[in-house]
Amino acid sequence: MKSENRVPVWLRETEAEGRWTAGAAVLVVIAIHLLLHDTLNIEPFWVMPVLESVLLVGLIVANPVTFTRESRLIRVASLGLIGVISAANAWLTIREVGRLVTGKEHDAVRLLATGVGVWVINVLMFSLWYWELDRAGPVARSKAREPYPDFLFPQMTEHDVTPPNWRPTFADYLYLGFTNSTAFSPTDVMPLSRWAKILMMLQSSISLVIVALVVARAINVLQ
Repeated sequence: MKSENRVPVWLRETEAEGRWTAGAAVLVVIAIHLLLHDTLNIEPFWVMPVLESVLLVGLIVANPVTFTRESRLIRVASLGLIGVISAANAWLTIREVGRLVTGKEHDAVRLLATGVGVWVINVLMFSLWYWELDRAGPVARSKAREPYPDFLFPQMTEHDVTPPNWRPTFADYLYLGFTNSTAFSPTDVMPLSRWAKILMMLQSSISLVIVALVVARAINVLQ
């Protein structure tokens, strides 16, 4: 019979995850929208920071310290927050590519700042998507409701070097989002479900467009 520490992490209950790591990611996105509002040129400039702040405050009120409370409304609000920011970032990427293709963009500093800002938001937003969707979200993961994982972390198979109470938190999904945006492919975390593979493919594609077109063009103009 398997001992408790050998039972797969997705089949046993674990400690509830803290709120503030994921919340900090949203705060970074808000800061980027505020600091680069002239560069990103979203009109009116306050619409994204206000919308993000209102939704973030609501989610913090629902789960102020750890993710223990859940409801359909909270779930929809959380996914809606990520969806709104993701849609805005996709629009910024498409707009910048369009300006490059039509020859309307010649300001290297603005182009580089936009590319870096959009790339960072891309990493954070997809990290939040992975964190929110893997095994139905942080609350469902802590209660071990889903029998099959969507992402296979190395700690799930390497039991000899993994603490028995290990479970993936937002930092692990942030690492996944960062490496997927820099390597344009999975590194040590493997997508298992179809939606995970498609989402990682989409993130890699957006990151490739930002780096290969927007940032590369800015560096070329500077030279």
